[in-house]
Amino acid sequence: MARIYTRTGDGGDTSLGDGSRVSKSGPRVALYGEVDELNSWLGHCAVALAEMGTDVPGVSVKDLQSIQSRLFSLGAILANPSQSAETANQPPEEQPFSPGKLESLIDIMDDSLSPLKNFILPGGCAAAAALHLARAVCRRVERGAVELAATQPVPSGAVTYLNRLSDYLFTAARAVNAATGVPDIPWTDTKGDC
Repeated sequence: MARIYTRTGDGGDTSLGDGSRVSKSGPRVALYGEVDELNSWLGHCAVALAEMGTDVPGVSVKDLQSIQSRLFSLGAILANPSQSAETANQPPEEQPFSPGKLESLIDIMDDSLSPLKNFILPGGCAAAAALHLARAVCRRVERGAVELAATQPVPSGAVTYLNRLSDYLFTAARAVNAATGVPDIPWTDTKGDC
C-alpha cells in the first residue's frame, strides 16, 4: 500500500470502487461509513468478551470476527455501485448475506436463556453493554440500507442480514449477562422519576 494519506479527498469528495467521484456526504458513502462504525464496535465487543474470560455458547470472539469479516465485505460491495447492482437481485441461494448462520447462533443462545417477560434496558456487564451499543448502531445501519435501497442498488440480502444481526446482538448481550450472573435490567415506566 502507498501512504495512508492521498489528499484526493481534501475537497470533500471520494472515489467509489468503480472510479466515480462522489460527495463524502452522499447516501452510499454514509452507509458504508456506518457499516465501518458497526464493524469497529464489534471489534470493541470482541475485546470486551475476551477480557471477560467466560465462554458463552453462541457468542465468541471468533463469531464476532466472522461477522466483522462479513461486514467488511458488505462495506466493500456498497463502496462499488456496479458490484452492488450485480448482487442486488441474486436469488436467495446465491445471496452473499444470508442470515442462516446468525439464526443458528441465536437459537443456540436462546436455548439457554429464560424467556423475556418484559422489555429490558441496555446494560449489564461491560461486554453486554457493548453488545447493546453495537445493536443500536446496527439498527441505524439497517435503516440506512433500507433508505439507500429505495433509490440505489444494495446487495441482495443485506437488509435481512442487518436485521438478523441486530437480533443476534440483542440475544448475545442477554447471553453474556446470563453467563456472568448479571441480571438483565427490566424496563419499568417511571412515570415522572428523573
